[in-house]
Amino acid sequence: MNIDGQVKIIRKGTVEIISERELLQKLSASKKKKGFLRIKYGADPSRPDLHLGHTVALNKLRQFQELGHRVIFIIGDFTAMIGDPSGQSETRKPLSQKEIAENASSYREQVFKILDKKQTELVYNSKWCQKMRFSEVVKLASRYTVARMLERDDFLKRYKARQPIGIHEFLYPLIQGYDSVVVKADVEVGGTDQKFNLLVGRELQRDFGQTPQVAVILPLLVGTDGRQKMSKSFGNYIGITESSREMFGKIMSISDRLMFDYYSILLGKKSSELDITDLKELKLNLARKLAERHHGSSAAEREYQHFEKVFSRRGLPDEMQKCCLDGLSAGGEKDIWIIKLLLLTQMVSSRTEAERLVRQGAVTLDGKKIKEVRKNVTVRDGVVLRVGRRKFRKIT
Repeated sequence: MNIDGQVKIIRKGTVEIISERELLQKLSASKKKKGFLRIKYGADPSRPDLHLGHTVALNKLRQFQELGHRVIFIIGDFTAMIGDPSGQSETRKPLSQKEIAENASSYREQVFKILDKKQTELVYNSKWCQKMRFSEVVKLASRYTVARMLERDDFLKRYKARQPIGIHEFLYPLIQGYDSVVVKADVEVGGTDQKFNLLVGRELQRDFGQTPQVAVILPLLVGTDGRQKMSKSFGNYIGITESSREMFGKIMSISDRLMFDYYSILLGKKSSELDITDLKELKLNLARKLAERHHGSSAAEREYQHFEKVFSRRGLPDEMQKCCLDGLSAGGEKDIWIIKLLLLTQMVSSRTEAERLVRQGAVTLDGKKIKEVRKNVTVRDGVVLRVGRRKFRKIT
């Protein structure tokens, strides 16, 4: 593919490229040498699972691979001990070495659901960071001033609000930038919250006599709550290893406004390209396509049919988890407090949660809504307990 064609593909879905002129130069040089560009992406294993927010960058990395370039995927097992301060209003709690190792192991398995293993170098930044002498750390820190660090929006907000900023947090963008020096990155991919860190990488590479990397900046995916970026910390995520049913249901629960962002960021479809006459069908199509991408076409079709039956036609799913209730004989009945029933069937994690769901009208027994927390209900063999839209138990 010619250079202009490559740039057009790379540009799609980005917020900013710093700079496109430099990207053209790098692509031209690599083509003349019949080589490839080194595309850097780093992820700290602060949580065990990747979610749809991570796939925005992973899909862009896969595009680079399809254009013949190589991805340098850095697992930030060293930087995870600091914790990325991007977008944070307070200092992160440090993770233990065991937690970092377990999370890193899950990342290794999950990234290759999207990336081509043959065109990926997977490295850990502890390999070089742990070898640095303290004098080298001091020298690295001397390359940036506190004033420059406070240009970063999240640091400035915390400083003005008199919220604490750990000295070690100032080291984070420096170490991320130094990673670019070590791996000799031609391009680094990251979200808008990473722009400052990517620019630090450019400056450090220049200081070390390297050609500065191009920063490819991507939009952040807002989580299912419609307010904050998708994150396991906020509980608003859709994990790429979640079951197809859970993924389908979560996508169907997002707002219509957010649906258009998901089409744009995850599928590259602008609202002007979509038929908006039937919003429900449009959301079903979104859920179907994302379920197919991560679980295959047969799973996507199964979840589509399940959703239509259970939610559109108010039917019951073909498969339900069964729960054996002590003292209930075949064909018999048993009286039980509704809160106790919810706890025994493991539909809730606490009595407080059970009472809240009952008061909200989210609990039904054989289609009849239960609204009184002190109510005793009569349970028969085969009765169906339902909580919310997606949780079912058949009592036996």
